[in-house]
Amino acid sequence: MRSFTPRYYEIQQQLRARIAQLDPDEPLPSDAMLCEEFRVSRMTARNAVRQLVQEGLVYRVPGRGTFVAGGPAHRQTGKVMSFTDQMRRSGREPRSRLVECVVRSATESEVRRLGLRPDAHVVAVRRVRLADGEPIALEVARFPEGCAPAILAADLESQSLHSTLVADGHLPISGRGRITAETASAEDAALLDVREGEPLLVERRLIVDQEGKPLELTESRYVAARYNLDVDFTVEVET
Repeated sequence: MRSFTPRYYEIQQQLRARIAQLDPDEPLPSDAMLCEEFRVSRMTARNAVRQLVQEGLVYRVPGRGTFVAGGPAHRQTGKVMSFTDQMRRSGREPRSRLVECVVRSATESEVRRLGLRPDAHVVAVRRVRLADGEPIALEVARFPEGCAPAILAADLESQSLHSTLVADGHLPISGRGRITAETASAEDAALLDVREGEPLLVERRLIVDQEGKPLELTESRYVAARYNLDVDFTVEVET
């Protein structure tokens, strides 16, 4: 398959890497400078930066430019963001420890939720997600078998899985999930270096691609003491 990576996404990823090396309030290149550097239109440059602003990575000052945001960076519940991007946004070094990567028969639940044939296979990736070497989450992600060649060829310990999917023509766009509170099992405890019974935040989500097709079915088991979720909300007042 021919590699497909949106130009604005490539610019975003390069800017994320730069931001991780910059201090709060340091400036980023202007839109005009980005256009010249990446040989893109002003609209493409603005689209790349707009997503970074929405994620809280940078902020704009009218008439002055774009600057690196400061303060702690937690994930907002309404954002679909890869673990790699979350940790880099926080100024931490993301890595993974691969537990398992296999192609196997899909379960009934996977067939239903990923919209697969009854006899279909999935590629299942199980990893411990690390930040500065500290275990943050145990993640199990399942993908349609068509994603297998790209995933199996990727370095799943140092490479962003979402970036791998994008390069293969699958752009994660949106999703729906549910977050619950559970306690760590004996297996969780061993893999995450916590005590059995310690609180976990468990997120189960389904992400769709640019064509609205199911792409990723994931369960992430976060150590509650090492991970935060920010919530934006409105207040309903009875009148």
